[in-house]
Amino acid sequence: MDLLSYLNQNYLMLVPALWVLGFALKQTPAIPNWMIIWVILLVSILIGSFAFGFSFIGLINGIIAAGVAVLGHQMLKQTFFDKNGKKKE
Repeated sequence: MDLLSYLNQNYLMLVPALWVLGFALKQTPAIPNWMIIWVILLVSILIGSFAFGFSFIGLINGIIAAGVAVLGHQMLKQTFFDKNGKKKE
């Protein structure tokens, strides 16, 4: 089962944009780390709904796009970096 097969192709462009947003939020001291995923989810739903229409499918695709962005980031981070953020050897 491929998660990306459930995601509308129009929403694929959101995933890298959400990665950039997450990186920017991580660099912002006023935003706590626990809040980053919620901001990404909200932004994904809002941008997806405005760009592709307000519907239940649009809502679900926004949630999936946020999930793919967060999951992809965590997979890369946990595969290539240790707990201190240093590159694994």
